[in-house]
This record gives sequence, structure tokens and C-alpha cells, in this order.
Amino acid sequence: MFSTLMSLARLLRALITLARHDAILPAEYQSLYPAPARWVGRVTRLLAMRDKASNPGERLARALEKLGPSYVKFGQVLATRGDVIGERFARGLARLQDKMPAFDEAEARAILEAELGAPADEIFSEFGPAIAAASIAQVHKARTQDGRDVAVKIVRPDIEARIARDIRALSLGARLAERLAPASRRLEPKKFVETVARSLVLETDLRLEAAAGSELAEASAAVEGYRIPAVDWPLSSKRVLTTQWIDGIALSDMDAIEAAGIDRTALATTMTRAFLGTALHRGVFHADMHAGNLFAATDGTLWAVDFGIMGRIGRAERRFLALILHGFLTRNYKAAAEAHFMAGYVPASHSVDDFASALRAVGEPIFGKQADEVPMSRVLLQLFEITDLFDMRLRPELVMLQKTMVQCEGVSRMLDAKHDMWAASAPVVEEWMRRELGPEGQLRDMGEDLTRLRDAARRLPQAIEDWADIGEKLKSGELKLGGGLKLRPWAARLAWLGAAAAAGAAATYWAFT
Repeated sequence: MFSTLMSLARLLRALITLARHDAILPAEYQSLYPAPARWVGRVTRLLAMRDKASNPGERLARALEKLGPSYVKFGQVLATRGDVIGERFARGLARLQDKMPAFDEAEARAILEAELGAPADEIFSEFGPAIAAASIAQVHKARTQDGRDVAVKIVRPDIEARIARDIRALSLGARLAERLAPASRRLEPKKFVETVARSLVLETDLRLEAAAGSELAEASAAVEGYRIPAVDWPLSSKRVLTTQWIDGIALSDMDAIEAAGIDRTALATTMTRAFLGTALHRGVFHADMHAGNLFAATDGTLWAVDFGIMGRIGRAERRFLALILHGFLTRNYKAAAEAHFMAGYVPASHSVDDFASALRAVGEPIFGKQADEVPMSRVLLQLFEITDLFDMRLRPELVMLQKTMVQCEGVSRMLDAKHDMWAASAPVVEEWMRRELGPEGQLRDMGEDLTRLRDAARRLPQAIEDWADIGEKLKSGELKLGGGLKLRPWAARLAWLGAAAAAGAAATYWAFT
């Protein structure tokens, strides 16, 4: 009870903080609101500070910074979508990506010594002040005793307790949303918060981030021009992560990228293929691809850092994703619709043809169009209306994938206003389709089927013993069938026939393997 009251108090604090910064219903958009919202906006602005920032995005950023790391993550996603929320608003939110206030260097050195067992000046020949700070950790540039430049990431003090408090409040908010607004249940707010909470907890353990970085480095080999910094394992621990230093320009600094003469169009294409290539080919992907975590080298190579949130997608989900994307790429909306039904994304009570028609209404107006010709906010609104019309529910296992797709496409548009996501995606999707649906994929499917058959055969002796034991108990009267049913002779013969058939299948399997 006390915990619930504290979470409720934090939700009220969040609302008051947003109101103080005029970040709930910003005055700049007053004319766009319906009459009730305009009235609420005027009331909440009575609480607003006098010296608030002029940019509504910056006001929201400052409010989210005060509220905590879990709220900041939400703002980082919004910051990549200037095409949806407006470029001015997005610029104001950009400070959340890598310009948050750093904690004291003395605290950073104390954490480093506690984690690595020696003072920073003994471990490194040089250890500088923080060069970037985000919601979970900050980064220092250092030089090892053997002369290598490295990036040292240190987790913020007491961050775990803050995240736990945030998550309890957000979980309460999700429960209240489902109770007070039944329509929100389709979006699975509780499961969404659970998914985000799990990723945030994992992000505070830098040993897991180091492992993710190592795995992503292997996966990045599938994408030309995309790289992950190498992990320095001896100088890493739960709260400290040391990696190769990258000389590059953050994608959050578009002016510097332009001045360096880096091909922004090619970089946008690499961005799209980096996400999709690792997700489809390896089933893993960097799940926090905002501009502050991405760097461009002068040769056009895209480097991704801060891999604390890694997304995974199973082979079945990858196949459905590829079928859906391929359907859009080839304008075969019937195939894309069928993939949705096969995956269970759309309830079977609906018509495939009707859903295909709805997908056509989304795809045709944007097919072949350049990014600056597509009103993305209108497309997203239409997609949301379609999910409601066809009773589609949020899939928690795909939350990270969907969130990263939004981020990735947003950053690509920042790099190149004319970026064609479909054209950039086509080679990756088509290659994966050839591999997975061609002879190689069919052989892999056959191998997986044989593996399942082998596992079933191994379980068969125990199953037969269990059935025999049940038969003995039924015969002795120790076990009775419900409803007064008796075990008839034909049922016993059928059971033995099934067991014999299973044994025969197992024998056939072993004969051919």
C-alpha cells in the first residue's frame, strides 16, 4: 500500500514537473488543440515557471531530465522524429542524447577505483573529464599505460535506485491507463512498461553491455560500412566499460558532418541497412540508435556506441518481418497481409483481403516518394487507425524492434531529407529472402524439424513409462477417470497403437541420421 502511494505521488510529481515547464500542452500549439484541451492548457500554465525556455522541445527535455532516466529514454526517441513532432521541437529535445549534466569527476574516479581496484592515475596514463553524459552513464577519454586511447564509460551513482522508483511509478501509470481508458489495453501498456523496465535494468550492468558490444561487433560484419568499437575486457566491470576510442563526428552535430564533407546520403543508407541487416541476418540489433550514440568517420564509416540496450528477434519473427517488408517493396499487399495473419498480428476473425486493402491505402501514397514528400505524422496516424480497426494489439516482443525502426528512420531523415527507406531496405530484404526461402533455408528448416523429431524420440521412452504407470493405476482402481468413465479395451489398444507408431517414427529417424 505504501509503495503504491509513493508511486502515485511520483506520477503527480511528474505531472506537476511537466506543467511547471509548460510541457504538457505547450502554448505554442494552443490553436491546434480542441476546446477542452485549450482550457486544460491554460490551467496548467498557471503553474509554469517565468523563466522557462522558449523552445517547447527544450522545456520538455528539461522536465524529463528532472524526472529521471526512464523518462529521458522516451524523450530520446522523440528527438529523432523531427518529421513527426516538428524540427524545432526535435532540436530542443536533442540535448537528451548526449548533453545532459555530468556528475562530479571525483565521484567518477571513486567508482573507477572501487570497480577496477586501483586509482585512475595508476590504471591510465591520462584520464580526462567527462566528454559526454547521458541518462544512465557518462564517458571520459583516457589513455592506457601502453598508449592506446580509450573511452571509459561510468554508470551514474545510485542510478539503479532511481530507475526502480521510475519503473514503479510508470507501472502504476500503466495500470491506471488500462483501468480508466479501456481502449489503451490494445496497446498493452503494462507489458510495454515491463519490456522497457527490463532493458533499463540490463543497461545498468556494463558487463552485459560489453557482451552485447562483442556480439554486435560480430553481427556488424554483415553490413558494409558499419562498425562497433572493440571492448577492453580487463578494464571493464559492472559499473565501468572501457572500449576502443573512435575518432568520429556525432550524428547529433549535422553542421560538423556537413563541414567534414561526409556523404550524408550514403550515411543515411548505411544507417537503414545497419539496423535491418543485423536484425534480419543475425537476429540482434543495436536498440538505442539515436543520433548521440552514432558517429561518422571521415571515410563514411558509421560507428555505433552505447550498446547497453540490445534487441533480439527470433527466426520466425524475422521471417514474418521480411515477408511483410517484401510485400511492401513489391507492392504485393496481399502477401504482406497474409504475413500479418500468419504471425498472429491480426486476429483471424478479420478478412485478409480487407486488411490488404488497408495496407494498400498506406503503402501506395508513399511508394517511391522521397522522405521530404511524405507527411510522416499523417502516415503514423493512419497506421494507428488501422491497428484499431483490425483489433491489432501491441506485441511486447517486438517493442524494441518497432522503437528502433522509428529511431533509425528518424536519424536517416535527419541525414538526408530525401532518404528513400524502401530503396535502402530492398537489397537487405531480398538477400535475406533468397537465403531463407531458397534451398539453403529449406535445408535449415529440414534440419530443425529433424532436431525436434530427435528430441521427441528421446522423450518417448519416458512417455511410454508414464502411460504404463497410468494404466496400472487405472487397472488397480488407484486412479479413476473423471465423470465415471471407464477405460475401454479399444482405448487401450489405441494407446498401444500410438506408442508403436511413435516408436516406429523414432526408429525411422535414427536409421536416416
